[in-house]
Amino acid sequence: MQRSEPFTVGDHRIGPGQRPYIVAELSGNHNGDLDRALALVDAVAEAGAHALKLQTYTADTLTVDVDHPRFRIGSGHDLWGGEHLYRLYERAHTPWEWHETIFERARKHGLTAFSSPFDPTAVQLLEGLGAPLYKIASSELVDLPLIRLVAGTGKPMIISTGMATVAEIDAAVRAAREGGCTDLVLLACTASYPAPPEHSNLRRLPVLADVFGTAVGLSDHTMGIGAPVAAVALGACLIEKHVTLARDDGGVDSAFSLEPAELAALVAESERAWQALGEPAIGPTEAEREGLRFRRSLYVVADVRAGEPVTAANVRSIRPAGGLPPDTLGSVLGRTFRSDVAKGTPLSWDLV
Repeated sequence: MQRSEPFTVGDHRIGPGQRPYIVAELSGNHNGDLDRALALVDAVAEAGAHALKLQTYTADTLTVDVDHPRFRIGSGHDLWGGEHLYRLYERAHTPWEWHETIFERARKHGLTAFSSPFDPTAVQLLEGLGAPLYKIASSELVDLPLIRLVAGTGKPMIISTGMATVAEIDAAVRAAREGGCTDLVLLACTASYPAPPEHSNLRRLPVLADVFGTAVGLSDHTMGIGAPVAAVALGACLIEKHVTLARDDGGVDSAFSLEPAELAALVAESERAWQALGEPAIGPTEAEREGLRFRRSLYVVADVRAGEPVTAANVRSIRPAGGLPPDTLGSVLGRTFRSDVAKGTPLSWDLV
């Protein structure tokens, strides 16, 4: 099995053992306004995320304009119930003529700008913009020709695995590898909007890493930041979350998107979770060195004279360390002191 090695995108290393790489998904939360899209880029940068991701499609590259139940979202969907796919994608897409402006604004802030292409013309556009990596969306995981085309660019790839079976993921990974991709991240994903946290199944993360030999991460559609922070503890090296300026502003994805302050919290807390993983070692750490001085031990707690017996009134287990272990109290009680001893002296065998 080919094992994943970290790879570099911009100034960041992505892969096992590396700090979490935070990707902010713009999606359709620009609400059809380029100025709002650019304001989102600014907010993402200020929040400390590492990358900004778009989705590169038009309604015509993603579907066809046919009014038939097959082309409508089920009426029970929480956000888009009954919507006609073509109309939804018209409303949600990021105009291609905006891409260069958005990429330039992101790069000005030091963000990595990239996108999910949905057809060959999108790959052509993104190659022209110098996209440094690509993401394959969950619904496109079964489009193996698209995966092979993207892999042929030689750029790192991220593949979301929402809804996919093990066999489907295997076929996608093989297509990416055969197409020329050497740097690959598989994202656990629950393709439900918003996603119930109990359906996240984060325990699949180490399974994906072991079975496919790739780096793993999470494309998260739950509310809040709890799921992605937990994912870091299970090996996620990349976290993707949708972002918006304010959920109350509305928009196709706003209901399950993070606001800027929440994105900043995700950046901080995922980093903290990664730092807290540490090593599989049991024992005192360097940070605990000072604390070792204040463990309990046996001390003389009252002034005594030579010949006096050791009692529970003049010897006790207290902080700090330095005296005999507390469990030796039963062995010293009833013995006599060899010399005068001042209160606050650590008890040692030569004193009794």
